[in-house]
Amino acid sequence: MARKTKQQALETRQQILDAAIHCFSTRGVSSTSLSDIAIRAGVTRGAIYWHFKNKIDILNEIWLQSDECLDKLELEYQNQYPDDPMAQIRALLVSLLQSTVRDSSRRALMEIIFHKCEFVGEMETFQKIQQDMLLECYPKIESTLNKCIAAGQLPEKLNTRQAAIMMRSYISGLMENWLFTPTGFDLENDAGPLVDAFMDMLRLSPVLRK
Repeated sequence: MARKTKQQALETRQQILDAAIHCFSTRGVSSTSLSDIAIRAGVTRGAIYWHFKNKIDILNEIWLQSDECLDKLELEYQNQYPDDPMAQIRALLVSLLQSTVRDSSRRALMEIIFHKCEFVGEMETFQKIQQDMLLECYPKIESTLNKCIAAGQLPEKLNTRQAAIMMRSYISGLMENWLFTPTGFDLENDAGPLVDAFMDMLRLSPVLRK
C-alpha cells in the first residue's frame, strides 16, 4: 500500500508539472495562478502545496528536470565518443537545438524562459537562480574545451572562458530566435551546419587566442 501511495504521489507531482508547463507556455508565468495549474492538472490547490511551495518552486523543478535530461544525454555521448571530446560537444549541441523543435516539453520550457517569464516581483528569485546556474555552467564548458585542447582538437592558446561564453550565447540565441520566428529558418535540419560553423570558429579564430 505504501509503495502504491508513493507512486501515486509521484504521478500527481508530474501531473502538476505537466500542467504548469502548459499554463506557463500559453498564458505566461505572471498570468498563471496556482488555481489555473490545479484545474489543468485535475487536483486541488492543497495537492499543489503538498508538493511545491509556490510558482517559483514549480518552475525551478521543471528546469531541474530538463537539466537532468541534458546530463543524461551528455553522459550518453561521452560513452558513445569516449576518445573524441569534440564529437561529444557537437552531438550535444546539435541535440539541444533539434530537441527544441522535436520535444514539445523542451520547446515549451524554452518559450517560457525566453518569452513568457517576466523577472519582476516574485520572479526575481527565479532570475537569481537562473543567474547562478548560468555562472556555474561556464567552468563546466571550459572543462570540456580543455579536454579538446589536450586531445589536440583545439588550439593550445584558446581562450576557454571567452569560448564558453560565446558557446552559451550562440546556442541560446539560435533557440530564442527560432522560437520567436519558427518560419525564419529550419533549426532542425540546419542544426548540424550551424554547430559546425561555431566549431570552426573555435578552431580557426585568432581573436579567441589568449
